[in-house]
Amino acid sequence: MIRVALADDHQLVRAGFRALLDSEPDIEVVVEASGGEQLLRLLRETPVDVALLDIRMPDGDGLWTTEQIAADPALAGVRVVIVTTFELDEYVARAIRAGASGFLVKDTEPVDLIRAVRVVAGGDALLSPGVTRRLLERAAVGMRDGADPAQLSGLTERETEVLRLVGQGLTNDEIAQRLFLSPLTAKTHVSRIMQKLHARDRVQLVVTAYESGLVARGWQ
Repeated sequence: MIRVALADDHQLVRAGFRALLDSEPDIEVVVEASGGEQLLRLLRETPVDVALLDIRMPDGDGLWTTEQIAADPALAGVRVVIVTTFELDEYVARAIRAGASGFLVKDTEPVDLIRAVRVVAGGDALLSPGVTRRLLERAAVGMRDGADPAQLSGLTERETEVLRLVGQGLTNDEIAQRLFLSPLTAKTHVSRIMQKLHARDRVQLVVTAYESGLVARGWQ
């Protein structure tokens, strides 16, 4: 069972998310909060796998709350999905750095919300072409503090090539097709890259690809 926390200051939004997620046989909403401080208190009492956070909340917004969750060893198992809009690009860049594993817009299709919870709970990151790729593209300048090729010095030539494709938003299957590999081999490469770069998930790999200059604006 995937245990979910909801944090949004609009009760109607929380009720809608809860009704949708609780209707799934493998998902259960176990925590609700109207702000970040309240959510953090509840997370320390009730274990969850995934937390859906609104960006704009009183008493600790989604950005601050993501940073607090990522910094607390006791909450290391909590995966954060930010519920946002494209107008909040500067917040998105900071949330990615803090350890958010995915992003959704509030008018997303119900099936995409359910998929996001399952994907993130499984330890992957939500990198949908329609949401995260555009968010990262438009937030790229905020991520690039300066190219640091030395950050990738421990990668093999093949791993560097795979990281570039991850940075462009490709899935393991798409990487396998592009490089004429088996999906299992592509997945193995991604796992090794994450270990070498101490990345939390694929979103962190995208950040690294941008910061190192491996991926430029335009996803070319």
